[in-house]
Amino acid sequence: MKRAMKIGLGIVLFLLLAGGLLLLAIRTNGPAVLNGIDRLTGGGRGVTLVSNTQYGPHRDQKLRIYAPAKADRDQPLPIILFVHGGSWSWGDPDDYTFIARALAPEGFVVALAGYRLGKDGRYPAMLEDTAAAIAEAARLAPQYGGDPARIVIAGHSAGAYNVVQVALEERWLAASGVRPAGVIGLSGPYDFYPFDRPSGEAAFGSVGAGPESQPINHARANAPPMLLVHGEQDTLVKPRNTRALAAALEQAGAVVETRFHAGFDHNAPLISLASPWRGSRDVDEAILAFARRVTDLSVPVQAERP
Repeated sequence: MKRAMKIGLGIVLFLLLAGGLLLLAIRTNGPAVLNGIDRLTGGGRGVTLVSNTQYGPHRDQKLRIYAPAKADRDQPLPIILFVHGGSWSWGDPDDYTFIARALAPEGFVVALAGYRLGKDGRYPAMLEDTAAAIAEAARLAPQYGGDPARIVIAGHSAGAYNVVQVALEERWLAASGVRPAGVIGLSGPYDFYPFDRPSGEAAFGSVGAGPESQPINHARANAPPMLLVHGEQDTLVKPRNTRALAAALEQAGAVVETRFHAGFDHNAPLISLASPWRGSRDVDEAILAFARRVTDLSVPVQAERP
């Protein structure tokens, strides 16, 4: 009996220690932990890294392009370019390959883009980089079976701000001639001026950015179609950001779809794209349906299910 109690106590202590270490790892670099869980529980899903490159000289200007195993260059696939979050101060696209594993098997070439962070990435540098990454992905994608005329740009949190702002404020993509077929924002800040949080002050306030830095102030009738996803329990970037931008877009006559999830916090929409959560929520289905619709993808490639 005493031996069984000791074994039981040991198991409990081990689980508590493992749980504590997991929480510490998530707090240190949540996306990397999520990426590892996804690979462990969902496998590689036949997705291949086809381009590991930089679009600029800075270490953060990374561009990673992934393709499904059976991509046919004679039948180009639409592209989804994803930009990570991290309060414009941290993050690495190499920790987000679960996004490629979620979306590429469904019939897309997927690009993961980084951008300058911290002092190097202060406004408008993060927008310059996002626009440059989109242009470079469009240039490179045909080599890997992607269609540069059918690009959907997406992002989470700070990355959602980046993609929405470059899509709405026309000057950013004007030089490249790239016009996104659609835009997807997950838990994005779109109306946060004047800056009242350290992250906003560090990235925008120190360079004198004003109302022109806010996506809500660039709503226009001919904006690309948008899908905006937000959790009702998001206390980091409040869901009023999505409601305000959607209202501005609708008033301007643009096409916008919103999805608000009760019980979701700031990171839940992102977590929903990783295994084992992928498929048990409807975030991935909504993203895929939207991306297919705006790129006219009528015959999707069947995913490899683990």
